[in-house]
Amino acid sequence: MRVQKPPSDRALITTAVDWFTAQGWDPQKFQRACWQAYLQGKNGLLTAPTGSGKTYALLMPILLEALRMRSIAKQKRGLRAIWIAPIRALTKEIEASAQRAINDLGLDWSVAIRTGDTTASSRAKQKRNMPELLITTPESLHMLLAQKGAAELFIEMRCVVADEWHELLGSKRAVQMELALSRLRAWCPAMRTWGISATMGNMDQAMDVLLGSDPGERVLVRAAVKKVIEVSSVLPKDIRKFPWAGHIGLRSVDQVLPILQENRTTLIFTNTRSFAERWYQALLDVAPDLAGVIGLHHGSLDRATRDWVEQALHDEKLKAVICTSSLDLGVDFRPVGAIVQVGGPKNVARFAQRAGRSGHRPGALSQIHFVPTHALELLEGAALRMAIKEGRIESRIPYMRSFDVLCQYLVTLAVGDGFRQEEVRKEISTTFSFNSVSDEEWEQVLAFVTTGGPTLLAYDEFKKVEVEDGVYKVLDRGIALRHRMSIGTI
Repeated sequence: MRVQKPPSDRALITTAVDWFTAQGWDPQKFQRACWQAYLQGKNGLLTAPTGSGKTYALLMPILLEALRMRSIAKQKRGLRAIWIAPIRALTKEIEASAQRAINDLGLDWSVAIRTGDTTASSRAKQKRNMPELLITTPESLHMLLAQKGAAELFIEMRCVVADEWHELLGSKRAVQMELALSRLRAWCPAMRTWGISATMGNMDQAMDVLLGSDPGERVLVRAAVKKVIEVSSVLPKDIRKFPWAGHIGLRSVDQVLPILQENRTTLIFTNTRSFAERWYQALLDVAPDLAGVIGLHHGSLDRATRDWVEQALHDEKLKAVICTSSLDLGVDFRPVGAIVQVGGPKNVARFAQRAGRSGHRPGALSQIHFVPTHALELLEGAALRMAIKEGRIESRIPYMRSFDVLCQYLVTLAVGDGFRQEEVRKEISTTFSFNSVSDEEWEQVLAFVTTGGPTLLAYDEFKKVEVEDGVYKVLDRGIALRHRMSIGTI
């Protein structure tokens, strides 16, 4: 029987280039570098500006590998890749991008989203028949680890991609990811790990946190794409009457209106939800004709309202949206002409990220208008302009030895099929966060999840995990239910 020879890396990359050409795109150098590195079996981290084409830099090689595997033998259905998104809004865009390429390449792959918004019936369907590509969040990934028979779900896994890694790094959600990856690597030795990140000051460390002590070959791909950001300040008419502090910039509403009129769609970022609501009402007060063509978007609004605003923005039905960090990432607003930042963002990386929502495509100019709310923020505006010009971006400091997250993770494993402490100890020692945990500290963590430790020993509700034949398990269904409902970090 003649065995079909699988296509070479070069042939597969030619397929990707042909697909890009059919879309009217020209593959970037960093995209080709990611395709080549992935097909060679490497792990890595891609850093590129917002709107430069990061998603297809890693979606494409995952699909190219599937084409190669299909040419060798018929593949079983089941999970092949997980795409981790830090916010739910990002998942829909990734699903659409992936489905587009899958259909055009003729792959028999299914794509599904699993987040807190996923219905119980959809989750049950996924458990019976896992999609080849699952788009999910760190918390929902831990929910999968808490299922019975979890190891069987991941048996054919080839890759995990952590999108917007810069948003996760510097928070305990990154620690969650590190722990989940340590378990997946133990189950799937051939699995590759990749991250996608905007620019940070500590990219090498960011890659170390993502990959831990994974023995595989690793590469840091830096996109040589210069994102042109035009920063302009909306200055007060009379600086002598400008307050020193304690205001939210409402006296500048009249000066922001011309920006809305000059652009098809504008995002107005504020720092708090109440801040956004005050600006939304102030704009309506000075320009009642904006009623029906401006929207409000923040985390306290219900999901249906946020979905409507996002879709209306896509369809260019809204002139402006006043928002918080709820629209920092993940929604490809191609029609957005300009960004307005009201008040200091307190972070150069966040400011650049928001600017990138304008002109969200390779080579396009991004415009952002900074509206200081008081006199001291005039200095912050000057500093932001200088930092953007010189490319000076802050580092994201990773969390170390977050034992609260580790305790929660152990209970998660115990809710599933249970764990043997020597195996998990070896796994977590490969992570950046917990590679320095001593034997004494490990024993204290185990004591806490089983008895509550010496401090909480008298309280039965802290005796969550029991040990049977060396396996740590949660046997109480009530404890298991409460734990699944509270997976997450603060």
